[in-house]
Amino acid sequence: MYRNLIKSVQIHNKFVKQLKVFTYAASAYHNESSYYGYRPKVKREWKIPQNYLSARSANANLNAWINAYRLHGHRIATVDPIKWLDGKEEVPELEFSRYGLNESQELTTLEGLVSFSDSTLQTVGDLKKKLAETYCGNVSAEFAYIEDEFEREWFMENYEKLLEEKAFVTNEEKRDLAKTMLQYQEFDRFMNAKLPAIKRYGGEGAEAMVAFFKTLLKNAALDDVSMIVLGMPHRGKLNALVSLFRHRPARIFRKYKGLPEFRDDVKAMMDITNHFSVSEDYEFDGKTVHLSMLANPSHLEAINPVSMGKTRSKQQSLRDGAFNDDQEKLFGTDVINVQLHGDAALAGQGVNQECAMMTYTPNFDIGGTIHMAVNNQIGYTTPGDRGRSSRYCTDIAKSYNAPVIHVNSDDPELVGLVTKLAFKYQRMFRKDIFIDFNCFRRMGHNEVDDPTVTNPCMYKLIRDKKTIPDLYAQKLVDEGIMTAEEVQKICKEQFDYFAAEMQIAESFVPEESYFQKQWEGFIQAPSDITIWDTGVSWDLLSFIGRSSVYYPPNFNIHPHIKKTFINARIKRLVEGNAIDWATAEALAFGSLMYQGHNVRLSGEDVGRGTFAQRHAMLIDQETNEVCVPLNTLKGGLGGKYEVANSILSEEAVLGFEYGMSIDNPNNLVIWESQFGDFYNGAQIIFDQFIASGETKWMTCSGLVMLLPHGMDGMASEHSSCRMERFLQMTDSKETSPDGDDVNFNVIYPTTPAQYFHALRRQIIRNFRKPLVVVGPKTLLRMSEATSTFQDFQPGMHFMNVLPDTIANPKNVKKVIFCSGKHYYALNNERISKNIENVAIIRIESLCPFPVHDIQVELAKYKNATVCIWSQEEHRNMGAWNFIQPRFENMCGRRIKYSGRKEAGTPAVGIGKVHAQEVVYVASHPFSI
Repeated sequence: MYRNLIKSVQIHNKFVKQLKVFTYAASAYHNESSYYGYRPKVKREWKIPQNYLSARSANANLNAWINAYRLHGHRIATVDPIKWLDGKEEVPELEFSRYGLNESQELTTLEGLVSFSDSTLQTVGDLKKKLAETYCGNVSAEFAYIEDEFEREWFMENYEKLLEEKAFVTNEEKRDLAKTMLQYQEFDRFMNAKLPAIKRYGGEGAEAMVAFFKTLLKNAALDDVSMIVLGMPHRGKLNALVSLFRHRPARIFRKYKGLPEFRDDVKAMMDITNHFSVSEDYEFDGKTVHLSMLANPSHLEAINPVSMGKTRSKQQSLRDGAFNDDQEKLFGTDVINVQLHGDAALAGQGVNQECAMMTYTPNFDIGGTIHMAVNNQIGYTTPGDRGRSSRYCTDIAKSYNAPVIHVNSDDPELVGLVTKLAFKYQRMFRKDIFIDFNCFRRMGHNEVDDPTVTNPCMYKLIRDKKTIPDLYAQKLVDEGIMTAEEVQKICKEQFDYFAAEMQIAESFVPEESYFQKQWEGFIQAPSDITIWDTGVSWDLLSFIGRSSVYYPPNFNIHPHIKKTFINARIKRLVEGNAIDWATAEALAFGSLMYQGHNVRLSGEDVGRGTFAQRHAMLIDQETNEVCVPLNTLKGGLGGKYEVANSILSEEAVLGFEYGMSIDNPNNLVIWESQFGDFYNGAQIIFDQFIASGETKWMTCSGLVMLLPHGMDGMASEHSSCRMERFLQMTDSKETSPDGDDVNFNVIYPTTPAQYFHALRRQIIRNFRKPLVVVGPKTLLRMSEATSTFQDFQPGMHFMNVLPDTIANPKNVKKVIFCSGKHYYALNNERISKNIENVAIIRIESLCPFPVHDIQVELAKYKNATVCIWSQEEHRNMGAWNFIQPRFENMCGRRIKYSGRKEAGTPAVGIGKVHAQEVVYVASHPFSI
């Protein structure tokens, strides 16, 4: 069940002796040193040239006026293709008279003031026209708020040369752009003709996004980018799939005919066409770039952190950025992230703010994202000025110094040039940049929605407007670059292609798009519950355990940590008993690393652990350096441990970790909630991705969620992970036995060894399922909740049910079933009152529900007449409503309830009442 894991004791001892030699350069970030997955960015030494400063000083008024355009020109820019809001604002800051200038005043020099190379600029009046064209025309920009001077000057210089590049767009490039836009448009026309009642969220009004994608793919390939990871919502997605991304229209039409998009050999409920994805290579001038578009749910912006996480996983696999020993290699060299947004969703969804604040933090940096807001100027029916408090949908960019370029979609060539600039900026600074792609939505929110009901004036303008592809094609015809016959031929051929694809839709066999490349060899989980040997030689585990508390010479360790954590762990390892929860976790992580698997643990304050139990990072008390001991582990296959202390976010961070997990099945990815109930903030990610990603999209994940749980007197907010919600979301069956093919696993383990085996099982199995661990708080240090070295040995595995080892089966009249920490309260009650006729059985796996194992245990107690489910949670919470029907339907026995009564919140906030409840829930099942 495992490979290359068993080594001799002699080799272990050799590695222990050499450990200090290998590991003095420990992982650190507190003092801006590098560590695994993070490298501080080198600050540029740069100053504005002195001649520029002199020119600006000598022409202070002129410089102030020019800067006014850079600051305020966007406010009157003509970037709106339907002219809905254009010309409705006056900007007095742009009046040159304010600065003591007059229109006929001659310009003595512009060097250092602007970046134009236009020699015809002779007067202030000439410059006014040029500035207006640059900052107030079909394109504009916001960047003055950027704090770094070099970055600001670079962007200003390159932006002000943008329009000059129009002259270098070749006729061949124009023809190619026109052709693809016409093909993109033809999909909507075909659908309007053949399937007019279908909701497809078409691209009418946003066809110029073709220029964005074509420019992006070409520039990425030519710059030796290996991969683009794309998160894209549904607007215009199908058009892009069939006209740009080589997706077979037959697969889409097949879906519209009510047929599945995957082959018959998969177990999946599947999803709507607008959530389809694509993975494809594109070649330009002999260079190839791969595009990986993620499947997205209708919680549109939720895809953004997922795409970021997948990007970072790809970067780890390709040793991009700080995953490489090359100090000059920055994140985003080989893999870049691209996100498309709807305007209303970008402004309205809080996950975007979370992503923004996460973007440049250690262990989450991906080298910057290229963002494109597909700005329809309307949400469902709500116009932009009613859907946000800020001027632009892209104003979130200002919160973290990301520049914004506003562009009019009526000018596809300009859209391409803007994309080229955005790409250059990302390559130069490895930072986020936004393109505000101002377009419109020709139809309503979908094709059967009438937008004139709520926005009649706006849609009168839209209905009177010709399409962008037709306008651009006609422009090329007028310029003699294309002929009308060419245009007509392109449209007809594309329409005929779609018609032919529709003809074969029912007989079309979808290509196999799952379990390929890094997922080769993996399968969908079987319909039986399987057992996997996850044990490891104690000699090796002992070596790993000692490595897990190593720190370099001259490292100033905290004296309390040395005594109670490091020395205590070494003592446990030597004695081989009383192995606690944190040690078992370190052994699981280290053994997987020894086998060559990377481990990533993410969440708020996970380095130390919420309950000061983990100490995966040891902090030098004098220098603030941070040592990650497990990364000193030598002798195995070189897996690394990434400890990612996250921002105070749940949704974006969990989405990020899910993105990491769906990319590489050979890495163990874990998200730990600070307290179990904090998971509430990430509900969308669990609902839309983790619980349903496989059945919707055949996207598998082995993500682990650790959710500290327990009624320990901390009132409502820090007690319950709401396991009842997770159990309700499983597809576990009530009337027939579960197999491993449930949508995700839920366990409530009671021993460190069980936790160890559950973590290793996530990687050892040949399939991947998300795992929810209803985790401990008090058990972390409870002396009874420990394991011995025998529990970790080869041949051992995660046990779905733990039997009673105390009661004599012949004497048992009553069998109590329970899970988690509650077992120890029940067992202490039984021991203290010398109760001999009660057996206590622990159900460690809630989903899949272990019917067979429960039946095996029940068979031992021939004289038992009563079965009880005991829990510390309230009756309408916890596992009761999940356990009862499964137990009674499949085990053939009635089961009674014991626990807290129904309540509207997870836990009482009155200390005395809590104490009374603790006594009650521990004693009550014995009196039933």
